[in-house]
Amino acid sequence: MQKFFENVFSDIGINDIVDILIVAFLVYKLIGFIRESRAEQLVKGLLLLVLLTFLSDKLNLYTLHWILNGVLTLGVFALVVVFQPELRRGLEYVGRNKFIKGTFGRLDKDKSKRMVSEIVKAIEDCSETRTGALIIIERQTALTDVAETGTQLNADISAELIENIFYEGSPLHDGALIVRGDRLLAAGCVLPLTANKNLGKNLGTRHRAGVGITENSDAITYIVSEETGVISMAEDGALTRFLDIKNVEKNLLSLYLAMPDKDASGLSGFFDRFRKEDDNDAEK
Repeated sequence: MQKFFENVFSDIGINDIVDILIVAFLVYKLIGFIRESRAEQLVKGLLLLVLLTFLSDKLNLYTLHWILNGVLTLGVFALVVVFQPELRRGLEYVGRNKFIKGTFGRLDKDKSKRMVSEIVKAIEDCSETRTGALIIIERQTALTDVAETGTQLNADISAELIENIFYEGSPLHDGALIVRGDRLLAAGCVLPLTANKNLGKNLGTRHRAGVGITENSDAITYIVSEETGVISMAEDGALTRFLDIKNVEKNLLSLYLAMPDKDASGLSGFFDRFRKEDDNDAEK
């Protein structure tokens, strides 16, 4: 036995160790992805199909084996369709380059502070007056296709304009406002709704749309409930509720004043302690 292990380990080189570590890391990440998404139950079903296919072959159950083989073949294509949003997010994450100077890195600090002040004031006023609002802060993933569903603005950021957009009598108040850098890019935009079943059933379309866009991009969404005035934030498919205006200001300042080589996605850690799940709370 000792000679067996000596022979095995004597043939292992540096390349083999690196290869094993990379594969182990990828498997670890894949398991984490499965646990955090709706893939877990489907993966269990897929493993069961594989097991039944293997047993049907060993037991010479030819008809059952032929059917299961066909189901497995179709299942691969079905997984690609079902997990299209997750696959897109994963590829976008891999494609992001932290070393490329982003939109926020090019902005003057004083100007960034003024823009943050305007956005914060608009969110605060909407919260106090219980005016529904849905503001999307674009980051590295371009939202041009989403902006094309609304009305192009390309306007300076101002609290008055943002509040006028979401005023109940405005024709654009039901859609989303997209902010790109130092400009209000478009308003009245249509967003994809999340299919996350863990969100409270009483959450309305505004909140589900705000979460949905963050599942398909790295954008940050601010949502103001028109029923309660509660401020919420969505990032990476997770909804953070019951934020006060100081939290919003800190978040935006961290985002706009971030150094070029820093990834703004790190802001999610800041809000981890504020994340709350309250499915019994009625919100629109």
